[in-house]
Amino acid sequence: MSEAKGGRGAQLKHTGLRPGWTTGACATAAATAAYTALLSGDFPDPVTITLPRGQTPAFALAVEELGGGRATAGVVKDAGDDPDVTHGALVRVSVQALPPGSGVVFRAGPGVGTVTLPGLPLEVGEPAVNPVPRRMIREHVAEVAAAHGGSGDVEVTIGVDDGGEIARSTWNPRLGILGGLSILGTTGVVVPYSCSAWIDSIRRGVDVARAAGHTHVAGCTGSTSEKTVVAEYGLPEIALLDMGDFAGAVLKYVRRHPVDRLTICGGFAKLSKLAAGHLDLHSGRSQVDKAYLAGLARRGGADEALAAEIAVANTGLAALQLCQAHGVPLGDLVAVAARDEALSVLRGAPVAVDVICVDRAGTVVGRSPVR
Repeated sequence: MSEAKGGRGAQLKHTGLRPGWTTGACATAAATAAYTALLSGDFPDPVTITLPRGQTPAFALAVEELGGGRATAGVVKDAGDDPDVTHGALVRVSVQALPPGSGVVFRAGPGVGTVTLPGLPLEVGEPAVNPVPRRMIREHVAEVAAAHGGSGDVEVTIGVDDGGEIARSTWNPRLGILGGLSILGTTGVVVPYSCSAWIDSIRRGVDVARAAGHTHVAGCTGSTSEKTVVAEYGLPEIALLDMGDFAGAVLKYVRRHPVDRLTICGGFAKLSKLAAGHLDLHSGRSQVDKAYLAGLARRGGADEALAAEIAVANTGLAALQLCQAHGVPLGDLVAVAARDEALSVLRGAPVAVDVICVDRAGTVVGRSPVR
């Protein structure tokens, strides 16, 4: 059987669902068009960008404004078949030149939030434009500058029409991101999640891997954890299951259709939910239990003062960082607890399990022994 029939790409194709583009991809396209117009006087329409995995989508412009030393371009987000609250939102980006040596400076426009609490991958006071979209925009600004004789020193202001209202339907207010939405995305692509279609695709992925003779498969929550597993174990694509939030679907199917070994790899916060007994890791259906994390930390040597801080931490990442600063191995404790929960769901099926927790950058922050 060809390996092209398995893996993450085959899973998405099997669902029959149409992927879309993240707000980060839309902002990158708008920034690219705006800076091009600022330097050349013309907006490219459509504007083509390169995503982290090499795709080169083209985006039509919904807004073009040029004058007064500033250019603004707008792109309407298409989330494909994903039930994304930002589907159809207009992402606006304005670009204006800064003095040489300034680099790329990000600002939050109307509808984009500002970080007000620690525990996120951005400093307090920064606009809620996540690290990968920032990198994408910087790279494309540099390309435009090279093509049109610019310095690449610009202020990039990103807004989302009605973003403040849309943000009320997200977790941003609880996370201390105030004033609007976050500009998100690690691959630039929105992977659509219809529960039934995606769970069916997971089952197909297990079947294909087994039929091809692979005895070690990995359930990954996303592209970052997938890269970690490949780096750790050298697994081929056909042995990778894009489980997303559906940890329970992987475990229940592998229980009925065993493989010798299952690795579960994902973000620390998501896997802390599995450790606490949640099999659906979606933010709308389960939450990080900081009191539970505080209890784990106590077992790892945290004193009561530290445990109290963990219990009221803003995010799972903030709880992890507190423990790292005090030498408490919370990442490992979560990985072991998640492994034990997975084994309980497997109900004695002949499957050895290990768990790897990663942070947003893909750094391993916790792991369990194989059992």
